[in-house]
Formats: sequence, structure tokens, C-alpha cells
Amino acid sequence: MNVLFIGDIFGSVGRKALRENLPSLKSKYNPHIIIVNGENSASGRGITPAIAREFFDWGVHGITMGNHTWDNKDIFDFIDDEPRIIRPANFPPGTPGRGYTVVKGGGKELAIVNLQGRTFLPPIDCPFRAADEIVDELRKKHKHILVDFHAEATSEKIAMGWHLDGRASIVVGTHTHVQSNDDTILPQGTAYQTDVGMVGPYEGVLGMQRDAVLQKFQTQLPVRFQPDNGKWHFHAVSVELNDTDGMARKIQKIRLKEDEWRMD
Repeated sequence: MNVLFIGDIFGSVGRKALRENLPSLKSKYNPHIIIVNGENSASGRGITPAIAREFFDWGVHGITMGNHTWDNKDIFDFIDDEPRIIRPANFPPGTPGRGYTVVKGGGKELAIVNLQGRTFLPPIDCPFRAADEIVDELRKKHKHILVDFHAEATSEKIAMGWHLDGRASIVVGTHTHVQSNDDTILPQGTAYQTDVGMVGPYEGVLGMQRDAVLQKFQTQLPVRFQPDNGKWHFHAVSVELNDTDGMARKIQKIRLKEDEWRMD
């Protein structure tokens, strides 16, 4: 089973890059299931129903979210009715939406779980306890399980990788928008990468126009951040899973830049 996980889609530039690159990525990696993190897809803040429909129309099977889940208020009108979109499972009980789901594609099934870290982020419920409860329950029926751990601290992400080694098929981090160079298969068979990276403008600062960010750092005065409209870069990871036990056979990070020559 082949899984393509694509890092945080940021604004219109990220959506453009996703649309342009998905056909060639499908051809090269032959994914059965495609998952994207969509929490920054609407001008860097949340997601809209129209954007979600675009992603699904382009061949995406599931959308994970993160700390910007609620930034676009339209989310409350559709998150309960769209089972292919999941928000962090360790939000408090009673929060709209769901924290995990099962998606199908190419004759395969993949359970996907979304969790959010607590280090340098709002102190929500414990992601490790949520992971134990959800992953152990999913394993009763599903061999293939992907966990998107949306977290700031690399230490917290690495700890989650070790915590779920041998229980989840894939544990990948999102949120920092900077791709890490540690894609690996852990000893018990879990494919792991600390942060997949982002899909969006690379000439700004994490997707935002750099002049405003520089002004904020230099003056500490209030500044309105706006998404950058420059050239894109595209970060993702491809994972091949064993159909027998659900563990990883191969993991490969993907890194593309607009207008940069690359060999197929």
C-alpha cells in the first residue's frame, strides 16, 4: 500500500502548487491514498468548504487540521458533516468534528488520526493518552494507521514517534512549515518524519510576507500578516506499507521548487 502525505497547504499559492503537482506525483509514486494537512489552506487561516471540495476533486482522500482549525468560521457549518476532514483528537470532549477517520482509495483502507502537541501551543488534552486510546482501538480492525502530529517542539514529535513505534504505520509531524531531514523507519516498523514541511510560498516567512514579519521582530509593534504570493515550494512524503502487518517498507521525503529543473 502506497501513501502520499502532503505538508501544510498554505493559501492560494499552496493550492496552486497542489493542483499543478498532484498529477505527476500520482504518476511517479502511485499512491493508493493521498492525505493533506489543510489547516492553512484559506489565506493561511483555516479551511473553507469550497477549498475542501477542490482538494477532494483533485484526488485527495483525507484532510487533517491543527491549531488553526477554527480560524475560518465556516468550519462550524460543515465539519460535522464531512467525515474526510479531521481535527486534533485531543481537543476537549464536545468539540465539533472528529479526531480520526478511515478513508478508502485504490482498493485500500487507511485509518488517519490527528493530534496536536502542547509544548508552545495551547494546553489542550494530553496527545499521548489520546494516541493510546485511539490507536489501540483502531488496531483491532485496521492494519494501516497514519498519525499526523501537529506540534511545535521537535522533542515532543520525536517522543510521539517512539511512543507509537510498532503501533502506527506512519507518524509524521506538521505545523512548523520547515521540512526535517530525518525521514526514517523506526525499529518496530513505523515510518517517521519530524515535520513534512509545507506547500506554499517560499520567499516569505513560513508563508507570510517577510517585510511584515521582519517589522514585527524588529519593533514588537502590532502588524497585520498577509500571505506571500511568490513562488511555491512543495514538501511531502511517500510511504510504502506492508499489507501483511501494516508496517513500513520504505519512506521517501519529497521536496520540489517552482521553476527548478528536476529529473523524473
